Amino acid sequence: MSKIFQQNRALGYVSNQVPATVRYVTGRKENLVTTCVGKSFITISCTHFRLLTVSGLHPDEITCLASDKFLIYSACGSTIYGWRRGNEIKHKYVGHKSKVTHILPFGNHIISVDEDSLLKVWDKKSECLYTEIPFQNESFKITAVMHPHTYVNKILLGSEQGTLQLWNVRHGKLIYTFSGFTSKITVLEQSPAIDVIAVGMSNGQIALINIKVDKILMEFTQEWGMVTGIAFRTDGPTMMATSSINGQIAFWDLEEKKIVSTLLAHHDSVSTLRFLPNEPLLLTTSIDNSLKLWIFDKLDGTPRLLRYREGHSSPPLCIRYHGSKGDSILSAGEDSSLRIFSTISETLNASLGRASYNRKASKKINKLKEDHLLMPPITSFTSEMTREKHWDSIVAIHNNLVEATTWSFDKRKMGDIKLMPERFKNSKRKDFKTFATSLTMTHCGNFVIIGYSSGDIERYNMQSGIHRATYGSPAHSNDVRGVYVDNLNQFVISAGIDTKLKFWNFKTKEAKDAFGEMKLQDSILFIRGHRESSMLCVVLEDFTVLIIDYDTKTIVRKFVGHSAPITDACFSPDSRWLITSSMDCTVKVWDIPSSYLIDHFKMSQPCISLSMSPTGDFLATAHVDFLGVYLWANKTLYEHISLRSINPENEAPSVELPNMLNFEHKYDIVDAMNLIKLEPDEDDEEGEYINLEYKSPFQIDDDLITMSSLTEAKWKNLLDLDIIKKRNRPKEAPKKPKQAPFFLPTVAGLEMAFNVNGTEQDDDHTKLKSVSNVENLTTFGVVLKKSSESNDYTNSINHFVGLNPSMIDYEVRSLAPLGGGSISLMDKFLKMIVEMFKSNKNFELAQSYLALFLKSHEEIISGSKILMTTLDEIETVQNKCWSTLEEQLMYSIGVVSNLRNYC
Repeated sequence: MSKIFQQNRALGYVSNQVPATVRYVTGRKENLVTTCVGKSFITISCTHFRLLTVSGLHPDEITCLASDKFLIYSACGSTIYGWRRGNEIKHKYVGHKSKVTHILPFGNHIISVDEDSLLKVWDKKSECLYTEIPFQNESFKITAVMHPHTYVNKILLGSEQGTLQLWNVRHGKLIYTFSGFTSKITVLEQSPAIDVIAVGMSNGQIALINIKVDKILMEFTQEWGMVTGIAFRTDGPTMMATSSINGQIAFWDLEEKKIVSTLLAHHDSVSTLRFLPNEPLLLTTSIDNSLKLWIFDKLDGTPRLLRYREGHSSPPLCIRYHGSKGDSILSAGEDSSLRIFSTISETLNASLGRASYNRKASKKINKLKEDHLLMPPITSFTSEMTREKHWDSIVAIHNNLVEATTWSFDKRKMGDIKLMPERFKNSKRKDFKTFATSLTMTHCGNFVIIGYSSGDIERYNMQSGIHRATYGSPAHSNDVRGVYVDNLNQFVISAGIDTKLKFWNFKTKEAKDAFGEMKLQDSILFIRGHRESSMLCVVLEDFTVLIIDYDTKTIVRKFVGHSAPITDACFSPDSRWLITSSMDCTVKVWDIPSSYLIDHFKMSQPCISLSMSPTGDFLATAHVDFLGVYLWANKTLYEHISLRSINPENEAPSVELPNMLNFEHKYDIVDAMNLIKLEPDEDDEEGEYINLEYKSPFQIDDDLITMSSLTEAKWKNLLDLDIIKKRNRPKEAPKKPKQAPFFLPTVAGLEMAFNVNGTEQDDDHTKLKSVSNVENLTTFGVVLKKSSESNDYTNSINHFVGLNPSMIDYEVRSLAPLGGGSISLMDKFLKMIVEMFKSNKNFELAQSYLALFLKSHEEIISGSKILMTTLDEIETVQNKCWSTLEEQLMYSIGVVSNLRNYC
């Protein structure tokens, strides 16, 4: 487990190849869609596409989903789980020996089918097996299952062999075998008409069958191959929609028996196709990690995109935090898209689009054809927010492409400017042998500097895209692996595969020679910088990491520890840590001041890109073959962690990647407790529960001075209460309320009588007060007097600490003789202060109470020898406490100052 970073959550996951389920919740009065995201599923409202719940982490990948009015069912391996509210385990059905492929809620029962075509019927509440029906894969491999409307206890099964069978699950009997098809059945869907079932096949054929008379009513064929989904509109028009494996959706008019329109809904196979009941809305999900809602409100009857939620369809290649708030992550993926992921809410995610050579022409291309204007994937990009309101603030370079593209974070779109050297502008793209390899943007946001594989380095203006300067002729003999600009635009740093690190004057338009050069031990892989500290991280191809102070042009640190090529590196916001990732699947954290490795951990897949939040609260990582962006929380911001040096050759502990939840699951999926259950011993009937919560004692040691846990409002302003009351007094005097009528209570009965039981009567019928009531002590005065008699002031201290500031001021003033107290009572209060100093507890409270006492009774104290004697004792005890505290403070200040000078 990592010492510094804790799994937080994963961003950018929406759907996969598992079909989603849609159910209407009466209490919310809206439809909820549940999609699978690997080992968990998420529930999203169709109204605003907001994320509602995330399920627990399953032991393995989810194979299928289903839902009824109350529960959501998920299959993982051979086990089926029933979830309430999408995140609470309610039932668990165990009995299959192979992976479950289909789940069908069936009244009070659940029907499940596994890979061996074993059909089981379960009782929902008791979780017991009702019956099972075995099939042979060679003769009838189940590929689709459904329940025809009004057919009690009947289910319809489709097979890989193209055969349809109707079964009675109550008695486990075959009712009828329908005329077979020549292709595999992939989809069975109930039409709005009773007895009519739609059958989709792998060869693209769609058939509507009347199962009551075993007759094919109509047939259609889509040109895009296998049918992945069928849906019928129920809001009026007789329309059927069918989906395919290339993202195309066809809409068929059942009255005229012809195709009406087509729609390229996704870039990959459509996994879910569902019309919402009695609404002109079509819900689709796809393997391309997207969820879309289409509405039919056009005059020509074609749909338009109403709402969508999506992530990368291919793994991201480069991620970077944008801005200073740390709430937005820019991510570029293999799908040629650039996206924004919000760390605050997934509803704030946005897509900047896919890179295109001609964005306007790309929109006019026939949606049935492949977009030939799509650019190669983005391999690296740079961004600045200084001028993002005025012009494009992001520049990206693409795989084996000489052109660099600009993007606007503010407008959420791709820019119109293409940055390219002058000598390539009139050449054909296929003749280019040079491509952009690295880039950086100035802190002011006005210029971008790009390095090329030919060794050239060019500078462009961000607003106009005009070429402004050239560095070297060329700057390096081969690939430029990195470029960097200091914070004040004084010089440019370039790194090449020729092992050289060169320094160029930024303002020179044609700098032929560098004013500084460093030759390193091996070829440079890439560079990363931290402008505020003037430090540059240089990663070499021999897996070595160098830290260079580019003001003095000296190597200040050298880190060795990775055993495979380093993929990315970044500094922490305070430049104290350097975080590196490698193809050996490890992430290492190096402490720059001490030059030690302080943390490392290993994951299942290599981290290909990482970025630290500008606020230091999260580390974002992207991994090979994973579509999401993973967040890791910095534990040092929330708790004290002792960091020690680690041997870089030690094996890194394995850590699982974060999931969609914002906490780490350390328990089984059925376990919902916050305690860890140990394995029970043979002699014990139950396991032992260990509570992981630790409560610190109020005082760690008697010799240590301990502050109270009270807020500053209860003690800091005691001396200024008069000013506060004067400032807060009402502007107008309170009005006297109207006099209420006086009524004597009566006793219920036939005769009228007054109830006088509540009136007080003295036994001796006298108005004279007893002598014992002459002493007018407050509640605190009584407690203080009793504490003095027993010489234990604990109760009086606890009582006084619990009062509010106004009551504290009142109690202190009441100690004087004019307030109902006495000199003796004032002396007891001072002795209570002495006990507070001697116990080393509530140090600041004792100081505040003493100051208030001296301010309130300075004239009485000066004329009383008893009080002056007690004050001398307080001075002695107070000086002793303060000298101890001052000695420790001065020692700590000296140590910190020494370490600062050393670093």
